[in-house]
Amino acid sequence: MSESIPMSIQLNHTIVSCRDQQRSATFLTELLGLPAPKPFGPFLVVELSNGVSLDFYERDGKITPQHYAFLISEDDFDRIFGRIRERGLEYWADPGQHQAGEINHRDGGRGVYFEDPDGHLLEIITRPYGGG
Repeated sequence: MSESIPMSIQLNHTIVSCRDQQRSATFLTELLGLPAPKPFGPFLVVELSNGVSLDFYERDGKITPQHYAFLISEDDFDRIFGRIRERGLEYWADPGQHQAGEINHRDGGRGVYFEDPDGHLLEIITRPYGGG
């Protein structure tokens, strides 16, 4: 029998592929109201408040769109959603991008999806889905 040993595992960072790291990282920091990105080796790093970073890395060729969801407060939702609308960005209530111009109210919160300059699907939510 193997013994289960409790472990502490946390996401530390992920690499975000992009065409222009300055454009993409700045898009995210300005929209979310985060500190300016900082260079680290070949990356431009965006630090989040929970210690996780998004490390933007420039690539040639096809960028495969990924999904990044950000858990935020109700007040931050109002500010960020205001910036989305001020910039005239398209947004959707669903990840399939069928409910254009709407926000969702899943699990008693609010959420909206929008794309970054490289087509990554970003999401802001005020409550974790599934009651988490």
